[in-house]
Amino acid sequence: MNFINLIKVALRAIASNKFRSFLSMLGIIIGVAAVIIMMAIGQGSKESIRQNISQMGTNIIMIRPGADMRGGVRQDPSAMQTLKIADYEKILSDKTYITYVSPEVTSSGQAINGANNTSTSLYGEAPEYLDIKQWTIQDGTSFTEEDVKKSAKVCLVGKTVVDELFPNGGDPVGRTIRFKSIPFRIVGVLKSKGYNSFGMDQDNLIIAPYTTVMKRVLAQTYFSSINCSAITEEMTEQAIEELTSILRSNHKLSAAADNDFTIRSQEEMMKTMSSTMDTVTIILVVAAAFSLLVAGIGIMNIMLVSVTERTREIGLRMSVGATGMDISNQFLIESIMISITGGVLGIAVGYLGTLLCSTFGLPTSIPLWSILISFAVCTIIGVGFGYFPAQKAANLDPIEAIRYE
Repeated sequence: MNFINLIKVALRAIASNKFRSFLSMLGIIIGVAAVIIMMAIGQGSKESIRQNISQMGTNIIMIRPGADMRGGVRQDPSAMQTLKIADYEKILSDKTYITYVSPEVTSSGQAINGANNTSTSLYGEAPEYLDIKQWTIQDGTSFTEEDVKKSAKVCLVGKTVVDELFPNGGDPVGRTIRFKSIPFRIVGVLKSKGYNSFGMDQDNLIIAPYTTVMKRVLAQTYFSSINCSAITEEMTEQAIEELTSILRSNHKLSAAADNDFTIRSQEEMMKTMSSTMDTVTIILVVAAAFSLLVAGIGIMNIMLVSVTERTREIGLRMSVGATGMDISNQFLIESIMISITGGVLGIAVGYLGTLLCSTFGLPTSIPLWSILISFAVCTIIGVGFGYFPAQKAANLDPIEAIRYE
């Protein structure tokens, strides 16, 4: 019996038991749809995180004080005072793989304008901070190096701060607000960035010259961190090595001494988050794939029932010249067709489910390889779970099969 005739026979067998065939496909449909939706959500979440991190700059390098041991007790890194103005100046003079550098000091508190107030964070930065973090000025201008030298009481504000302190509208540029009783004149408003992947409002901030915050607000002489940007993302590793060398030399650390600072990059954070999302996606996909295993068992069960019901038919086919291979191929093709048809319908359902998830605000992205894998899995299920019933049919004794009632 040729291949075309085997397909025709398989199609007639499926068509004669439409409802039973559909129930066999249903497990495949649900399993494939679940796998595709889980992959789409996992991939979409991963891309969303990468996009949010990219908005902050993928070539950002952050230098923070390192923990230290004093009297056998490990100190809190935030309490360390290892980053000084001399470090900032040394980086500026010796850098080759770095484009922008901005020291950073931070403080949290109430920003006040008349009867309006809001809880926010004040960042003391250099003008280059806007280039490092990819901030854009929507209204007004940025503060300058001259403002830094004079410790001028000027600032940039985010949209959330503007909305809270100026609820009646109006241009906030040129107006004066207070932070911890210190007056700051607004020279610019930052373009909104919205919330990041971690649910943090990126627009609830005030940026002022770092010298102003250090002298007038915090009364300290050290930085909480130093932000840098590498020339390109590919040069991040060279930039980290360069910064490490500069700081160790400036801090006069011996070769055996540990760093009294830590250096992290956005690229490192991106890799960590991507790895985490990959792990979560794999767990979700494996959980969804168990339904495919159940569906395969269902197909095997239905095919075994079909072999039993069609025992006389098998005997008649063998008596007129059909070989065991022909009978085996007939049931194997039938199993594969049920599996692949269910897979195609599952892909369609998975696509519709992904669109539905998108309408609820979930980030989704269907990778092409997930569809290819679905086809491959469906074929494997059709062959794997259809093989035993096909072999059982092929091994029937023709005479006993014809006599079967």
